Order: sequence, then structure tokens, then C-alpha cells
Amino acid sequence: MRKIVSVGALALALTAALPGPAGAGGPAKVTTPTLTGFASLPATTFVPGSEPSGSLITGDTNGIPAPFADQPVQGFSGIADNGDGTFDVLSDNGYGNQANSADFLLRIHRLAPAFAAGEVDVLGGISLTDPDGHVPWRLTRADRVLTGADFDVESIVKDARGGYWIGDEFGPYLLHFDRAGRLLSAPVPLDGVIAPETAARTGVTATLGGSKGFEGLAKSPGGRHLYALLEGTVTGDTPGDLRFSEFDTRTGKYTGKRYVYRLGAPNLAIGDAVAVDENRFLIIERDNGQGATAVIKRIYLADKRDRNRDGLLDKTLLVDLMNVANPHRVGGFGSTFTFPFQTIEDVVILDEKTIAVLNDNNFPFSSGRTSGKADSNEWITIALPGSLRPDKRIFPAQGR
Repeated sequence: MRKIVSVGALALALTAALPGPAGAGGPAKVTTPTLTGFASLPATTFVPGSEPSGSLITGDTNGIPAPFADQPVQGFSGIADNGDGTFDVLSDNGYGNQANSADFLLRIHRLAPAFAAGEVDVLGGISLTDPDGHVPWRLTRADRVLTGADFDVESIVKDARGGYWIGDEFGPYLLHFDRAGRLLSAPVPLDGVIAPETAARTGVTATLGGSKGFEGLAKSPGGRHLYALLEGTVTGDTPGDLRFSEFDTRTGKYTGKRYVYRLGAPNLAIGDAVAVDENRFLIIERDNGQGATAVIKRIYLADKRDRNRDGLLDKTLLVDLMNVANPHRVGGFGSTFTFPFQTIEDVVILDEKTIAVLNDNNFPFSSGRTSGKADSNEWITIALPGSLRPDKRIFPAQGR
């Protein structure tokens, strides 16, 4: 594991490395999306002293022997900014499906990128649990520590008390945890949407494809509403159309308002969704390729006001992650930087003109950066040519 350093030192290092209002030079001035920071957490990073994992893995592990003596720090599928140079990053269900992830413990890691060194520091984390028995069906473990066979957690936002709302794919469900990772209430389903895992458990017919649940979860600037974005099309909907459903955090229920995000093609998928303001969102859209077969890895600005009245969120391309300018050869890469990973599932707004993006490395299976080598967890920052004009309430109060 990387050494643990003080949060204050990490915040200082992060501020010095990032372009933006906090830096001495102010926001970066660029004419096209430009790489400004690169850090990497090695694929073989594990939680020290944790439980063995990966005993059910099969297939090509890119030269990394399985099972593992500890729990890997991997599979980043959602991110929340703490405002002090640290970020809470969510690992997904483990090894890609319910059948092989029963010994993967669901966890939120606290991380901090150190761009000057090109590294990511692991500060600790919390495991997700259900000690009060809010999940009404049988869990994998008697101690009610949640595993990748129980839920496939893919998206995360923080609540006003430092707890977390998390989007799951096996329900799909919304899950509400306190700051210690304890489930606070029963999983909340979405009416009419049934994932195959829930169908197998309940006998109800599935209306959604496998691994197509809540991949994106955005919080309104005031915190009243969540917007849960499915990764796949619900049976009966137009292929490529994704439901974007509004949820009221005060009532704990969906409001009935629903928007539609249309993919560029039905075979694409989304990777994350975060709010810019009350109406606009950043949404990652991707194909399933990696390395030489990676083509579409994009971030769109989507607007729910539907100005052209076509019933869809308006979309504007913000960043093509396969064509990012890199004039200063950041990270040792060439003048054009690419992010050629199969799954890219994390975007966070750092300031009005800077975003950070992370990949989900699908440890140990993906090898988008180098063929035959398990991908590391890469963390990049990108300066934008124009301001996003974000609602300032989206930024954590501390350190902003």
C-alpha cells in the first residue's frame, strides 16, 4: 500500500498540482480540452490485513495469480469530492458478476491524488454493511457485511450528514448509508424496472439487461433530489434510450418525473452522471472497446430542459477522451492523450473549468493501456476551454 500522509499535506499537494481558482496561476487557459494532471494507482494495490478475495475468478487475469491474499483497491465506479484534497471512491461489485464476487467486500476508499509525483495515496476506507437488517432477503454473509454477490454498487453521492446514497445494478436499487457505511433503510426499487438478479431471486420477469442498472447518480445542488440514470434500455422503450429518474431524498420516494438520455447508438453505455446545476449534467458515454478497439469514450453536457422539444435531454459533446490535447506531455504521454479503457466510470467537477476522470480497471481483467497487462487505476485532470458555469453548491463547503 502507498504510505499514509496527512490530509493537510495532500490538500496542499493537490492544490499546487491542479489548475483552477485555488492555484497560483488561476484557471488554465486552453482552446481545446487539455490534459493537466496524471496519477496512477498500481493494479496490484490491496487493503492491508484484509480478507482473501478472488477465489471464484476464472479466465485471463493478465498474469496476476488468483486468488488474492487481500481485498484489491480497484474497480472505481463512482467518486465524491470531500473538498480537502481527498475523494471517496466507490469500488463496484468486484469481479464482474454476482457469481464470482461473493468474497469481494463492498467498500468506499478514501484516496488522494498526488499529481506532482504521479501517484495516488490510499488513506483508508469503510466497508458497507447492513447491521440492522434492512435488506429483507438473505445476504451472503451472516455478519451482514455486504459483498459483490449482494449488490453491484456503481454510483455514489454524499448526503448532508456525510453519509452516502449509492446506486446499485442488481435491483436496481438506491441504497442509503451513514458515514460509517451502515445501511440506513431498505433498498429502494424503481417501479417497473427489474434486473436479472432480482428476477432470479423473486421470480418476477426481468425488464432490464444484466449489468444495466444505476450506473449514474447525480445530486441536485440543493441536495433535495437525486437523478438515477440506468445504463441500459428498459424493455419496451426505444433502444438506446435510458431512463433518468428523479428521487426525493426527503420522502425517500421517486417523484414520478422521468427524463430520457439517448445514447449515440444502442450498443453504447454510460459510465457516470454528475450534476453541473439544477438542469445540466455531465454524462460519460462509451463503447465496450479497450486499447486498439476503443473508439467512443466521451463526456457530454446534457440538459434536461429539452430546448428542441424532442422528449430527450439535449446533448453537447464536452470532451472526447480519445483525443485530449497534451502539449506539455503530462504523464510521459505524447501530444495527444487517449483514455482507451473499456469502462470509464468516474467524473468529478473540480472547478468551473476543470474536471477529473477515473477509469474502472476491472481488476484483473482489463488491459486497455498495455495489452496483456492488468490496467492500473488512472486519474486524470482536464482543463476545459470554457467555463461550465456550475452552481457553486455542487462543491463541498470545505476547502472551496
